[in-house]
Amino acid sequence: MAAITSSSIGPPSARLDHQRRATDRPSPWTLDDSARLYGLHDWGVGYFGVNDKGHLTVLPAKDPAQAIDLFELVVSLGEREIATPVVIRFPDLLKHRLLELRGAFDSAIREHDFQGAYCCVYPIKVNQQRQLCEDIRDLGKGLGFGLEAGSKPELLAVLGLTENLPDMPIVCNGFKDSEFIETVILATKLGRHAIPVVERFSDLELIVHHAKRYGVKPRIGVRVKPSAQGAGNWESSSGMRSKFGLFVSELIYALDYLKKHGMADCLNMIHFHIGSQVCDIRHIKAAVNELAHIYAELKRLGAGLDTIDIGGGLGVDYDGSQSAWASSVNYTVAEYARDVVYRIKSVCDAAELPHPRIISESGRAMVAHSSMLVMDVVGKSRFASDPEMEETRDAMAREKEVPQPVKDLIEAYESLPKANLVEVYHDAVLARDEAMSLFNLGYMSLPMRAAVERLFWAVGRKILNLASARGELPDDLTDLPQVLSDIYYVNFSVFQSMPDHWAIEQLFPICPIHRLGEEPIRRGILADITCDSDGQVDKFVDRRASKPALELHELREGEHYYLGAFLLGAYQEVLGDLHNLFGDTHVVHVTLDDTPGGPGYSIDEVVEGDLVKEVLAYVQYDHEDLIQAMRRDVERAVRAGKLSVPEGQSLLKFYDQGMEGYTYLE
Repeated sequence: MAAITSSSIGPPSARLDHQRRATDRPSPWTLDDSARLYGLHDWGVGYFGVNDKGHLTVLPAKDPAQAIDLFELVVSLGEREIATPVVIRFPDLLKHRLLELRGAFDSAIREHDFQGAYCCVYPIKVNQQRQLCEDIRDLGKGLGFGLEAGSKPELLAVLGLTENLPDMPIVCNGFKDSEFIETVILATKLGRHAIPVVERFSDLELIVHHAKRYGVKPRIGVRVKPSAQGAGNWESSSGMRSKFGLFVSELIYALDYLKKHGMADCLNMIHFHIGSQVCDIRHIKAAVNELAHIYAELKRLGAGLDTIDIGGGLGVDYDGSQSAWASSVNYTVAEYARDVVYRIKSVCDAAELPHPRIISESGRAMVAHSSMLVMDVVGKSRFASDPEMEETRDAMAREKEVPQPVKDLIEAYESLPKANLVEVYHDAVLARDEAMSLFNLGYMSLPMRAAVERLFWAVGRKILNLASARGELPDDLTDLPQVLSDIYYVNFSVFQSMPDHWAIEQLFPICPIHRLGEEPIRRGILADITCDSDGQVDKFVDRRASKPALELHELREGEHYYLGAFLLGAYQEVLGDLHNLFGDTHVVHVTLDDTPGGPGYSIDEVVEGDLVKEVLAYVQYDHEDLIQAMRRDVERAVRAGKLSVPEGQSLLKFYDQGMEGYTYLE
């Protein structure tokens, strides 16, 4: 890993804006200040903390006695030549999440005297990585949990994963062709607890056809399109316009079709989906209530129903605000469980029906917390805060006529702090815009434009410092933190590791994993190392909102500065792409270990990230052909006297080693 270097937009400047001005604070910056600033105890829900060294800690079992120092872990990985960026998974944290989910429903079942059972199935589309799915399978055996497959490849993976586990539920969602359904029917005949879910009426026809062909009485599920919708980024994927499912009118026809074929007793499960990451519990209550009534009516009409699958939707509080904000949820897992159990029980009791088994597909809530990305900062750029008045006046003296915008900006700077901050900022913006117009029309020299830029940044920085010292930022100045924020260049790809941030502006908690005992005196956005202008993070969690810049520390020459991006376990790894041919990062599995004298953890498995030659192969390049082409080009250059033989060999050596290297900076 390379040491940090830094660069500036404009000349280097002295210490800039503080998150809190020293004059406002009688005591020095503390670890608790950092924990509050970054929301560790809010979105972390007990899994993250800060130790006396100022390092971020991971508490996989929410036990302070078993805290893992994340910074020391990353340093240890570096000593093992496992470079950042690296995804770190904590199977013990995953186990704790599954136990909490199991415990929440067990408690709700006892509280409401519910006579049915509960099962959570993990949709492997959330993260299909083999090690993770195997962990969930192994943990799920003892918890009565199962797996869900939403495609033919996923079905084949799940069937292989569940060898010798005939009782583990396998819910089969998604678009199905004849081969898919035939596989499910044969798996049922094999003894597997597979439930094909009817998404379109043609699915039901194929299920009946293959069931009769192989003499199988399958457990059939059917997805219904509820009128209720979810809330948040995915609400449009639910309701009457949802992609899959039957309308109620089709549901009645499906039951009649099964009766006609003597298979009404095979319709065992009703299913729906109201969207992922449902942020408002009211939508969940309404949807579950509707589904329970549909269940009761179908049962009354002769369906052999015994299971309600409430689908996904159980959200994760990414920003820690516990609100109905899109990146949060206004409920807990315990409240979710109580509401689901209570609504279903109430409807079934009123209809005098036995309580069904409840299935949820809570993949995001199961795995999001267990994985995080650690990345290193490789440089930065910043806006200067020093107007360099002497140099500016020297440049003005060389001009035949000093442009008015330059004079206006000098006046604005010198009027602070006595003048009205908002008024001065408006004047500065107007002067800057006028200066750009003059320059574009050829009426302003380049040195004067440079002076305008320096003066505008200096005015903005001074205003921001004064506003921070006064403890408030007027509405007209809310864009200043972003306008004046530094750019920290980070060794990762947004498109590979945080695709939901780029695609749908999903917020993920990000913070330094060390130096938390120091006050972060910079504000910055994070730019990745792709060449795409979209490759940046410029929205950060801030409780019921987002902030345009993240509080960061000054970089120290020759030292690494590490940032962590958290709650990335759901979807991000499997949705990532190969933009700029940045491939999968290294993945490390870390478990708790109580060996005396040890670090408190064990590195159990390392999955090395993609090599350059591997990502080239994904897009149909043969690395051997490329090496040979380069060799021919070097030989031509040697013959022409453009390169010496040692120079040519050095280039070929670097080229060959590059093919065997990590796609990220090393």
